[in-house]
Amino acid sequence: MNFNDVIVQPIISEKSTALAELNKYVFKVNIAANKIMVKKAIKHLFAVEPESVNVIVSRGKEKRLRYRKGNRPAFKKAIVTLKKGDKIDVFVGQ
Repeated sequence: MNFNDVIVQPIISEKSTALAELNKYVFKVNIAANKIMVKKAIKHLFAVEPESVNVIVSRGKEKRLRYRKGNRPAFKKAIVTLKKGDKIDVFVGQ
C-alpha cells in the first residue's frame, strides 16, 4: 500500500483542534492500515517523528430514509502523538 493511500484525510473538529495543542493529530486512515503503516506514512509524508499511534475503528451507523434502510460506511481514525517541538503543517493556523 502506498503512503498516500494510508492517510485519507485529516479530521478537523473542536476535539481534534484541542488535541493538536497537546501534540496529538487526528487522521482518517484506510480501513486496512495498521499502526505500523500509519507511523511510516506520517514519517514519510510530513517529515516528523511520531512517538505513538492509537487506532480507533468507528462502525457504520444504520440509517433510514422513509421505508428504506441503509448503512453509513465504517472508517478508521488514527491519533498520532508527535515528539515535543514537532508540528504538522496541515493543522497550523486553523
